[in-house]
Formats: sequence, structure tokens, C-alpha cells
Amino acid sequence: MALRLVQVNVKARDDLALGRFWADALGWGISSEGPGVTNVEPVGFVWPDPAAVCVDVVTVPDPETVRYRAHLDLATTSAAHQAELVAHLLKLGATPADVGQGDVPWTVLSDPEGNVFCVLEPRSIYRDTDPIAAVVVNCADPRAMARFWSETMDWTLHEVTDDHARLRSAKGVGPYLEFLRTPALQAWWNRVHLDLMPYPGDDQAAEVERLKTLGATDADVGQGDAPWVCLADPEGNEFCVLAPR
Repeated sequence: MALRLVQVNVKARDDLALGRFWADALGWGISSEGPGVTNVEPVGFVWPDPAAVCVDVVTVPDPETVRYRAHLDLATTSAAHQAELVAHLLKLGATPADVGQGDVPWTVLSDPEGNVFCVLEPRSIYRDTDPIAAVVVNCADPRAMARFWSETMDWTLHEVTDDHARLRSAKGVGPYLEFLRTPALQAWWNRVHLDLMPYPGDDQAAEVERLKTLGATDADVGQGDAPWVCLADPEGNEFCVLAPR
């Protein structure tokens, strides 16, 4: 048994406005599965598919109470493309962000609701990821996170060091999932967490119990009686296990 990463979930004050920002930022389209939810995904995309990790923007009553440790890194193909993308994002409503990055070749921005993300300089490793290069999670111990998440999902572990771990779909498509060692808890806003899904025919409850044997714990984020299960990984990063489709 194993799970697959199907989307990143972004909490928002206004799901439609923020969803439109991210759709324009990524060159994707939007749809909705119901009030308060805007789905951002490639045009013509049949969900779920490992070729893309989608963005699910969800309105919540008080998003200021949410602070996760995940953010998106966007890919570029050239220095000119990076500059053009940053200019485009600023016109859409993004703003420059200072998270103590100093003089680095990537650009740090905040979306219109203050969620920090990065526009990377061209890197060969991300040449085939499409717009999202990586979903990055700040952590204290990348090796421990690599062990947990490589057993949680059916993704392949590509690299692990004391400072960084990198996984990707076993099909070799879509973005990477990366764990970056961060000495202290971050002070900036991110309201992005991971949503995982069992494969058709697999049992959600059995998967949840399996994850608990790996070190996951129950998490209460006010979900109430929901069809998904909220858990936290061994470092307290919350994520959801959706019902299989």
C-alpha cells in the first residue's frame, strides 16, 4: 500500500480571488467542487495524475490562525523567463518578500494573501517539471522526513543529505517534494499543506493506520465530520488523507 500526492491545499480568505491568481501564475485553469473551494489545475487535466500536483484553494473563516511550513517553488527555463515571470506575478498582485534570503539567484515573493513562494533561476533538474518545480517543506531533520515520506508515498527518493531531501513520482513526472533543513521556526506566512490519496481499491482507514505505525499522529484542524483524515508527520506538519476515487 502507498499514497500519492495529488494536490497542495491553500487556506484563503477568498478562494476565488486567490485561485485566479494562482491560475494566472501557473497558466492553468480553474474549476470548483463546491462553495468555498477553487481548484487550480492544467487545462484538460484529468485528476488525479502524477504529471501535475494541483492547487486546491479553500476559504476558511480565519486563515490568519494557519501557519504551515510548506511553500511552492516555480520553475523557469532562462534568465529572461525568470524576469518575465516575476514581472507578470507582480502585475497579478504578488509582492516582494524578505525571509532573510540575502543575495540569492531566486526571487522570493508573496501571493496576494501573503503566502511566500519562490521563482527559481533556471535549473536543469527542473527542466521537465512544468510550472511547479517543487513543493518545499521546511524541517529540522531532512533524513527523518525522507524516511517517513518515502514510506508514506510511492514516490522515489532521489537525494538525501543532512540539509536536504528530494522525492519525485516514480513515473518521473511532475514536481519534486523537497524537505529543507531550517534551523528555526519560520516567521513568515504559509497556508499550504499536502493532500494525499490512496489508489483505487485501497482502504483509507488502513492507510491511516499504516501511517500511524510510521510515526504520524492525529491532527485536529477543525475539520469536523469530514471525508478526509487529518494527520501530522513526525515533525508536526499537518497533511490530509483523502478518500480514494
